[in-house]
Amino acid sequence: MTQTGQHDWAPQIERLQTWRAELLARTTQIDRELDRVLDRDMEDQAIQTEHRDVAEKLGAVGLREIRAIDAALERIKAGEYGICRVCGGDISPERLLAVPTTTECRDCAQSHAAKARNMASRGH
Repeated sequence: MTQTGQHDWAPQIERLQTWRAELLARTTQIDRELDRVLDRDMEDQAIQTEHRDVAEKLGAVGLREIRAIDAALERIKAGEYGICRVCGGDISPERLLAVPTTTECRDCAQSHAAKARNMASRGH
């Protein structure tokens, strides 16, 4: 915390921006791979199609992570980063280092996960 009671999020901003740049480069590479023309050989096409399916899933995950990073950067700008969206309490610095895009404190995240497991076990 600074003297004004505000956090210095500069290291976290740098970390999020670096992570975003890496993901963007990776998703751009995936897009290039997906734009490649399939081989003429049917067996090779089958393998390439499997690879494309995996690449599409990886690209989708990368784009979701980029959106989460962008949202975290917006929360920093708005002064809402590090505040749990559920209970309004502080998210621990350790949790923010481990999961920099999190919107929930550890307790609320655990409660949320337990509810989801409970619903899944009941077949909902």
